[in-house]
Amino acid sequence: MGAEFRKLRMIRGLTARQVAKELLVSQAKISLLENGRRKVSSRDVRDLCELYRVEDPHMVEALMRMAEASGQSGWWKEYGEIPHSAYLDLETDAAALYCYESLIIPELLQTPSYARAVIAGTIPHSTPEQIDTWGHVRSLRRRRIDTPDRPLRLSIVLDESALLRVVGGGDIMREQLEQLLDDGLRPNVTVQILPHHVGAHPGMAGRFAIVHFTDASDRSTVYLEGPTNDRYLEKPSDVERFNVIHKRLQTRALDPVASGQLITEALKSHIGAGFTGPTPHKASPAS
Repeated sequence: MGAEFRKLRMIRGLTARQVAKELLVSQAKISLLENGRRKVSSRDVRDLCELYRVEDPHMVEALMRMAEASGQSGWWKEYGEIPHSAYLDLETDAAALYCYESLIIPELLQTPSYARAVIAGTIPHSTPEQIDTWGHVRSLRRRRIDTPDRPLRLSIVLDESALLRVVGGGDIMREQLEQLLDDGLRPNVTVQILPHHVGAHPGMAGRFAIVHFTDASDRSTVYLEGPTNDRYLEKPSDVERFNVIHKRLQTRALDPVASGQLITEALKSHIGAGFTGPTPHKASPAS
């Protein structure tokens, strides 16, 4: 269906930006729709058929049927509304992910306890039930790196800050870093740590993920997560720019073996760490 709408748009000589402006939607929605990465509603079909002047009732009916089929829920839909759920469509179909994380352990490699602590600390007003549900969904997403017949290739550059920030307490951090060490030994997972001493680097603008697919007809996508709006970049020039950034981060980061050693040192630093809040300090006479 996405390919059909792309063909109709090109016949009309319109760009995705022009279509988005005409329908008062984001350009990302049109791109995701045409790449089969977004559910298409009956209203979408109606509006696009009107814009593209599709007058054949049989074609409109066929597109409507495909829209109904596209509404089949992803596995995570049974858990209700999930933050950043549109990204899960991409992750589920991905063949490889190239990621940079600056402050937390990547979601695909989080332990259940660490995931719940991150969710509780970063999503304001989340209820205990939501924290448990969303944490459970993150745990289920790990199946993508465990699938024997189609394991996800994961290349991660992780800032050293994520190893040192105490999320949930010392016990949770030790469990998380132990799992990170184990995950780094998987043949389909590469973990590289970017140490503090490298100074300024191209990833300082924030976290990102580059999603690559097996099917050559599916364009690679850069995913930029935001607190309110996520961005999906599909222009080849944008994807290539982030590919270059990721390669430069890999070059400046420690190799996987040295990264494992740094993770081990960080793990030792969390032994006995039970930090739960700021400790008040008495003012010295000089101060």
